[in-house]
Amino acid sequence: MMDSIILEAREKFVKLIEGQLRRSERIKRQKEFIRYDQLEKILIGVVGGDGIGPIITMSAHRALKYLLRKEVQKGRVEFRIIDDLTIENRAQEMKPIPEGVLQKIKECHVILKGPTTTPREGDPWPNIESANIAIRKELDLFANVRPIKVPEKGIDWTFFRENTEGAYTLGSDGFNINDDVAIDFTVTTTEGTERIARMAFEYAARNEKKKVTVVTKANVIKTTDGKFLSICREVAEEYPEIEADDWYIDIMTAKLIDEKRRTQFQVFVLPNLYGDILTDEAAELQGGVGTAGSANIGKRYAMFEAIHGSAPRMVREGRGKYANPTSIMRAAVMLLSHIGYEQEAKKMEKALDICTREEKKLVITGRNTGATCEEFANYVIETIKRIDSG
Repeated sequence: MMDSIILEAREKFVKLIEGQLRRSERIKRQKEFIRYDQLEKILIGVVGGDGIGPIITMSAHRALKYLLRKEVQKGRVEFRIIDDLTIENRAQEMKPIPEGVLQKIKECHVILKGPTTTPREGDPWPNIESANIAIRKELDLFANVRPIKVPEKGIDWTFFRENTEGAYTLGSDGFNINDDVAIDFTVTTTEGTERIARMAFEYAARNEKKKVTVVTKANVIKTTDGKFLSICREVAEEYPEIEADDWYIDIMTAKLIDEKRRTQFQVFVLPNLYGDILTDEAAELQGGVGTAGSANIGKRYAMFEAIHGSAPRMVREGRGKYANPTSIMRAAVMLLSHIGYEQEAKKMEKALDICTREEKKLVITGRNTGATCEEFANYVIETIKRIDSG
């Protein structure tokens, strides 16, 4: 009996290894980053997702349309609405991304994406992979970049989270060996780690940052986390002007709330799972996960999104219209900057700072005690217009 269990597990494991070896070879063959300034037209896909996703995404889309209105008129920029990435459609096709939706996404250069529901045990949906993870893998969006700023507390952090490996890359491919033993996997490759490490150090060098911090649990997860740390150290040697240090994920979560120590950190580079956890904690210091945006960067594609989930409970309770669009609007700032519209990005970032930190004429509470998503978006857009008019 045990021999047959081991044989079955071995067959599954072999397939996983073969797939990761092929992926590693694909990474080696990748070309240089896309040059947006050389494109005749930049195609921006707007993917609403589900839950509160379509509501908050519409707000960010409206702001982008205003800021890029002249570029749209000239034919330099085109928005494409992709509204089929819902949990209902994904469950019907039993795929994290329906084929037709994936094709539409791949026709665009950058994506503004709302949250999507990921089923879990006990949910009424089948066990399909996270749409976010699937898109990141399909488009090879290897770098998840999340800035966190709280000027009054001396916090100015940028996180570079590896997006396609670690504990998430095979998240739906683990298996139950028998009723007593279940196995999941974590993956680290040389190519995958080198490119995220180099992106973090390049960012630090370009932006006059003096320190990059590597976060792992290499003292316990010695093989994969150990490899990640070792490669980051090798890349760090190419940037002698930048200080590189490393911390373990458990103590790092404590140091982010250590008022004396946290101001010493600037740029972080870390594997997928730790990046997911640490950036949510960091966002809480900024005002909550509803206040932070996220960029997913690859060489050919890029996707910008809110860092929070689809909040199906808010929708069920009839509170969807009170959802906070700040996170995805912050993501839209990053989108503008990424495709080369730096001045427009600065206007939108300044407007968001005014609306959320300085004037605060409207407050989002998630309930009828605060502003609706549409009202808050109107406030931000009117503020952008004020900045525009001088």
